[in-house]
Amino acid sequence: MEVDYSATCDEKIPQWKSLAASGKVQEAIDQLLALEKQTRTGADMTSTARILVAIVQICYEAKNWTALNDHIVLLSKRRSQLKQAVVKMVQECYNYVNKTPDKETKIKLIETLRTITEGKIYVEVERARLTHILAKMREEEGDVTEAAKIIQELQVETYGSMDKREKVELILEQMRLCLAIKDYIRTQIISKKISTKFFEEDDTRELKEKFYRIMISVDQHNAAYLSVCRHFRALGQLGGSDALIGSVVFLILAPYNNEQADMTHRVNEDKDLDKLPEYKQLLGLFINPEIIRWSTLCSTYEKMLKLTPFFESTEEKGKERWNDLKNRVVEHNIRIMSMYYTRITLQRMSELLGLSVTETEEALSQLVVSAVVRAKIDRPAGVVHFRLNMDSSDRLNEWSRNLNTLMQLVNKTTHLINKEECVHKHLLATVE
Repeated sequence: MEVDYSATCDEKIPQWKSLAASGKVQEAIDQLLALEKQTRTGADMTSTARILVAIVQICYEAKNWTALNDHIVLLSKRRSQLKQAVVKMVQECYNYVNKTPDKETKIKLIETLRTITEGKIYVEVERARLTHILAKMREEEGDVTEAAKIIQELQVETYGSMDKREKVELILEQMRLCLAIKDYIRTQIISKKISTKFFEEDDTRELKEKFYRIMISVDQHNAAYLSVCRHFRALGQLGGSDALIGSVVFLILAPYNNEQADMTHRVNEDKDLDKLPEYKQLLGLFINPEIIRWSTLCSTYEKMLKLTPFFESTEEKGKERWNDLKNRVVEHNIRIMSMYYTRITLQRMSELLGLSVTETEEALSQLVVSAVVRAKIDRPAGVVHFRLNMDSSDRLNEWSRNLNTLMQLVNKTTHLINKEECVHKHLLATVE
């Protein structure tokens, strides 16, 4: 600051506000603009901010919204305008947004403030809040596409001056609006801006539920069943049986792999699952090394499962999930057969699976390609070999690996025995 104009402002601002109140609005503003030039060139940030705030207050109190918009633009564009003075003015004007007489005036004021704050880091928080208000207005008008477009322009994750909770709230709004226009890819991309560690903090229950509900919708659309199960598991920490039911349903719908198998056992050990015995029994079918009869499963669990929102027969996705459940049963049965049989005819395999020979061959081929089972089909003979014949070189390599593993175990055991003997001798010597 080169010159301190605080004493002048203390004296003049109340005088000119009184002058404006008496009806001489433009005269009061002209006087303030002249003083603003002096404070700005003198680098007196505090006094400049006070004058900018006083000017917009006079326009607001006179209910002259056109003059308010004009002076906001004028003051923000003045040469070498002080950043903190603009911040104070924008913050003051932000308070007027919800006090406008009609929607048109409100939108005009928001657009004016958004225009002068564009690209300015020091007013990024105010711009984000104004953008959120505008997006909500567009959504209320029924133009969800425009609302999503408006709010997507915010790169909230880069705002260093914004509170973490407010950031998450705005990102969730971006996700919600993108989901509303069925832009699943963008919703998925935006979701990566939120760290799930944030939800470990206190008082984030509502935001956590909103986040995982959105992610469930996205992954359900993408048929990423294991991801949906994980989201339901996270919701289950908030309590409620619905989340546990969802986690069981989508876990059994997920294709078999190591992660799915591990999660199956962890969910099965969940004590809360004991309160839902039918779902525990259903999950147990996919854990037990026994063939599941599709007809038996339908007669026992179809009514229960179709009461859930996941298998509604009126929806296309519900029908798809029911077919996927049947495929998971077939895949489970083939895995069980590979454990008990070294070879089996395609005809017998089809009878056990309740499928045609062609369908059985197709299901088996998919599991072989995804490396869930190892098998070869002798099509002329109609026989499936689950234990593949190895040539002499492969068999010798396997014996060599097994022998190395055995010798490592013997060496480790010998070392541990010697260690125990040394410890025991030391203890005896100490006692003596």
